[in-house]
Amino acid sequence: MADEKLRLGVMTHIATTPDDAMSKVAEQGLDTCQCMWPPYGCLELAQELKASADRYGVTISTLWAGLPGPATWDFIEGPITIGLVPVEYRWDRVQALCHAAGIAGAIGVKSITTHCGFIPEFPGDPLYAGTIVALKQVAWACGAAGVEFWFETGQETPVTLLRTIQDIGTENLGINLDSANLILYGKANPVDALDVFGQWVRGTHIKDGEYPTDGRSLGVEKALGEGKVNFEVFVPKLKKCGYSGHLTIEREISGPQQIEDIKKAMALLDPLR
Repeated sequence: MADEKLRLGVMTHIATTPDDAMSKVAEQGLDTCQCMWPPYGCLELAQELKASADRYGVTISTLWAGLPGPATWDFIEGPITIGLVPVEYRWDRVQALCHAAGIAGAIGVKSITTHCGFIPEFPGDPLYAGTIVALKQVAWACGAAGVEFWFETGQETPVTLLRTIQDIGTENLGINLDSANLILYGKANPVDALDVFGQWVRGTHIKDGEYPTDGRSLGVEKALGEGKVNFEVFVPKLKKCGYSGHLTIEREISGPQQIEDIKKAMALLDPLR
């Protein structure tokens, strides 16, 4: 399978209607996507999304499950607001993820994905133990729904993420490897990270960016080819790890420039996939 061409996709969300979201994927000449899913989104909305995806011939590889409560994407407020690590928001978010798992299972999407937060590197940290308990609940709910749970990379080091997966211990876990996030958070180079957890990668966000230049703010996201990710090495190495999933392009801006950058990303990735 590593010799087969990887399918290109795009990150999308239901800004207005599911039909609008899926039509925009198809208009870009793509047939796969990851879709942002709102916390506690209803089954009726999910059924509309599935019907629209089928109508446009789009495969949804994962529901990217949003979480209730605040999230500040920096190094200061991030550790106390993002994911399942903060105790204040943890159990409401567990319930939201369990709900998303049921939704994904009901419409035939094989996985849900989210950021789990700044998982502590020290396994003896009480926050680590509590996060593992919470993630086991989510993994079990995903198993009951017949779906996988994918970790979006970013706030944790590759070794910490590997240990987390091993400590949860279920068979339905995977990684949604965001090629830029490891750089934006200053945690690792994505090419080298594959040596640590390459066998667990099930999905990707193909994104580019730069390392942080201060201790408070993340690095800056860039259009593909303008940041620090070496895609000419990254994609072949990903395939060498046995990866056969999709290359899902993500560009975290909006408007016409986003469309242009996605087109450039497609051209850059096409000879590599």
